[in-house]
Amino acid sequence: MGLFGGFLEKFKQGLAKTKEVFTAPLKKIFSVFRKLDEATLAEIEEALIIADFGVDATDKIMNALRVAYKKGEIETTDKVLEFLKKDLKKRLVEKGNDVLWAPQPPTVILVCGVNGVGKTTSISKLANQLKKEGKKVMLCASDTFRAAAVEQLSEWARRLDVEIIKHKMGADPAAVVYDATDAAIARKADALIIDTAGRLQTKENLMKELTKIRNVAAKKIPGAPHEVLLVLDATTGQNAISQAEHFKAATNVTGIFLAKLDGTAKGGIVVAIKDKLDIPVKFVGTGETPDDVARFNAEEFVDALFEE
Repeated sequence: MGLFGGFLEKFKQGLAKTKEVFTAPLKKIFSVFRKLDEATLAEIEEALIIADFGVDATDKIMNALRVAYKKGEIETTDKVLEFLKKDLKKRLVEKGNDVLWAPQPPTVILVCGVNGVGKTTSISKLANQLKKEGKKVMLCASDTFRAAAVEQLSEWARRLDVEIIKHKMGADPAAVVYDATDAAIARKADALIIDTAGRLQTKENLMKELTKIRNVAAKKIPGAPHEVLLVLDATTGQNAISQAEHFKAATNVTGIFLAKLDGTAKGGIVVAIKDKLDIPVKFVGTGETPDDVARFNAEEFVDALFEE
């Protein structure tokens, strides 16, 4: 896994709160060797709901577990843990979690999300990690409606020593993208990460703005944007899903950057997002610094969730 090799440790730390409310009660159930019964199944179901797996995903997981139970494939509590791990891994790896790189650089990564979810910090983490992988990264500050957004991104660009293309506040976001794509081609960047407005007056305006940005990028660079990452705040739980539905309607979201996973006891939201939206989680924020990021890996996520 290269420079993302510390994933498991970061994830274990990031999932500490979730493990308290989810894994601990399950461990208690599994630690006593006993016949599986409806009461035990109800306890497992409650643990899934509390950890924010979502009603739909929980129903599917429990239905699969009950089928296995009724078939006699699982008769005792010690077999449930392995069943759950296997089932969750299968649910999370149906779509690839890798970045959708362009056949030829630059790869254009459009980043969207509502204000307050940690979008700018998430962009800095992404830029930092791609740079560590040896990629030449450029930033584009096209959230021109909020002065703080341009300032924050400029400060991160300075700290990370990456180039940023920006205009004055209130400038046309698509014009910034036009200049940024030109610069990315001229300077042979591997990745151009574009910040976008988190909130406009109406959903219709937001859709128009994102469509305009996409069209400008596509005219300059074939296939752009190659990746559309939606930043969601894990601590908002099910509210994150309604935000994702909103953005999915506005643009073709190809992946999720799940921020603030370390700040929530609701790590099951990863499963709920995949189940409800069929959009893979590609990156997770596991702390405050630019290094606190991990490229999502379903196998390791599930292992970290259940490990001591």
